[in-house]
Amino acid sequence: MNTVRRCERGGLAYTSAGSGEPLVLVHGLGGSRETWRHLVETLALTHTVITPDLPGHGDSDAPAGDYSVGAHATAVRDLLVCLGLPSATIVGHSLGGGVALQFAYQFPERTQRLVLVSSGGLGQQCTPALRAATLPYAETVVAALSLLPPALTRRVLPAMPALIARQDAGAVADALHDLGDARRRRTFIRTARTVIDWRGQTVSAAGHLDLLAGIPVLMAWGSDDRTIPPEHHRAVAARNPAFHTAEIPGAGHYPHETAPELLLPAIHAFLRSTRPFRYSEASWRDALDQSALDQAA
Repeated sequence: MNTVRRCERGGLAYTSAGSGEPLVLVHGLGGSRETWRHLVETLALTHTVITPDLPGHGDSDAPAGDYSVGAHATAVRDLLVCLGLPSATIVGHSLGGGVALQFAYQFPERTQRLVLVSSGGLGQQCTPALRAATLPYAETVVAALSLLPPALTRRVLPAMPALIARQDAGAVADALHDLGDARRRRTFIRTARTVIDWRGQTVSAAGHLDLLAGIPVLMAWGSDDRTIPPEHHRAVAARNPAFHTAEIPGAGHYPHETAPELLLPAIHAFLRSTRPFRYSEASWRDALDQSALDQAA
């Protein structure tokens, strides 16, 4: 087990393993660095693998009040500064995918590649379970649900296929149990409300993906994801043929937990076949100008 360390700037908890080009693995809403446990050992054979807990999640300190995607991206930037790393490949799951995208927009000079696993921010639709987290009294309801034994939750969740994929029951049960902690639960609700409302996702990166020209991107998702529709990823892939893609057959929203043996080869192939992005002010300005023209057309 890797020793948990802490970046004093922002109080971010993280672990680090391996050596080589840095990979920063960013978990999803209400999760923690533990979600990556099935990938770290293998990725660390060739890379330095850094797994932080986002602000207010896991063992990290709660933010002063800003729970937005931009604030989380800044926290990841601060972690790189703390570790003396000029840039890294950012791997993000779900909300973490949105954080990875925002990181690339805010700090392109620090972005080598992006790996988006079941990423949020690519469309409006999402599971009713997440939309419910934005309603009044949601924190009280989540507190009550977190008291249920995880074994019971694992048995009950598969009976609600409209909410989650059957294969995701274990991951969701564990995450729900962790929300028994008041600080983590408050972070979950407040962060959810910055990116979701009762209609679905409110923050979208889909209209700005052309700004990522030159940054190698891998999108990976499960074909049976009930949390974020696979159609989001397929549509983005169709509009951005330069993106690398990997649809994991039969996997749900957590392919890194339920099908790591299928996801890892796709990540390794992507890392081997691409070179880290090198930021150029002139190229980024050209991308901004072209994006403005496309939006005006």
